[in-house]
Amino acid sequence: VQLQASGGGLVQTGGSLTLSCSASGRTFNSYPMGWFRQAPGKEREFVAVTTWSGGTEYVADSVKGRFTISRDNAKNTLYLQMNSLKPEDTGVYYCAKYVIGIVGTWRGYDYWGQGTLVTVSS
Repeated sequence: VQLQASGGGLVQTGGSLTLSCSASGRTFNSYPMGWFRQAPGKEREFVAVTTWSGGTEYVADSVKGRFTISRDNAKNTLYLQMNSLKPEDTGVYYCAKYVIGIVGTWRGYDYWGQGTLVTVSS
């Protein structure tokens, strides 16, 4: 599986962005998929994960009510709709394919996109 994240950019506080993650390979719709982010100087942080069918499985408390994860298996694409953005949401956002273990930790994912940068200005 190859993953390609896109949609990042510069946005003001309170603004919105939608990230996309395009996947190649026939097994995309067989696995849960997640989003992580990493701010400068910080560890990679879990954001959200969705089941293979698109049902939301878990969303981090820091983004709950503001971010929505979804997927379109027909298009092999994962999305992250981000609303009411805050400066602390700034970072590189990665999509990843879940394989095993705790969904909220990066160790449970085996394939990663290259990341897309989101910058929220205050």
